[in-house]
Amino acid sequence: MCDTSKGAHRMEEIMKKKALAFAMAAMMAASLTACGGSSKETTAAQTEAAATEAAESAEDTSTEAEETEAAETEAAGGVLIMATNAEFPPYEYHDGDSIVGIDAEIAAAIAEELGMELEIEDIAFDSIIPEIVSGKADMGLAGMTVTEDRKQSVDFSDTYAKASQMIIVKEDSEIAGPDDLAGVIVGVQLGTTGDIYVSDLEAEGTTVERYNKGFEAVQALSQGKIDAVVIDGEPAKTFVSETEGIKLLDEAFTEEEYAIAVKKGNTELLDKINAALKTLDENGTLDEIVAKYIKAE
Repeated sequence: MCDTSKGAHRMEEIMKKKALAFAMAAMMAASLTACGGSSKETTAAQTEAAATEAAESAEDTSTEAEETEAAETEAAGGVLIMATNAEFPPYEYHDGDSIVGIDAEIAAAIAEELGMELEIEDIAFDSIIPEIVSGKADMGLAGMTVTEDRKQSVDFSDTYAKASQMIIVKEDSEIAGPDDLAGVIVGVQLGTTGDIYVSDLEAEGTTVERYNKGFEAVQALSQGKIDAVVIDGEPAKTFVSETEGIKLLDEAFTEEEYAIAVKKGNTELLDKINAALKTLDENGTLDEIVAKYIKAE
């Protein structure tokens, strides 16, 4: 972020120099007139030339000051744009007009470490990677699991959290674990790893119903439209606690790791993010953020 007081001081100095330059030009003109050695036309021309030179000098000084200020602003940071899908509690969700959660706070802590201002964009989950690839967003935090397929499009930071894909069913369901998902109807959030992994069961007769938001899949389960939902563990706990008649199975569907996605080849930003994550891990900030949203059982 730029220091506005320093910028104002620099501009004040520029204006003083500019005024001084014009004053000197006027003095030169007066001196030439007093000497009487040239015609009025020559004196006027010399005065105009001196004034022009002084103005150009002041303009050059102003340009140099602006370039210096821009360089200082860039060095201080700028805006760090995070793309997410704020339908994934406790990692990211809406609280009034704000987007809060584990990922939102981790991103804010990273931005602070880098001396930057955080800006969060809430978009569809399957649009996050394209947003990063296009350069519209600097990084993606959305409970995003590192997969080989995603590595083809983006680079990932060091792991900042571990998670599990869990199974939600109705309380009277006969589904007891991952092996029982073959041949039934399973709801997932579009573009998530739950979507990716459950899709592998289609060869075994499983029907996959895809929803834009996780709670829409849970709602469909409650209404008896599907037989199960596969979604990340922490959001699963939240959905189950808020919805009657459903339960969370003990056995995980998969185990996975969360990381931050950045544009492929942007090693400068990736190195800065990893350094910030290391600092936040060592000083206990990451643990504090997670503990704020996930209570120990």
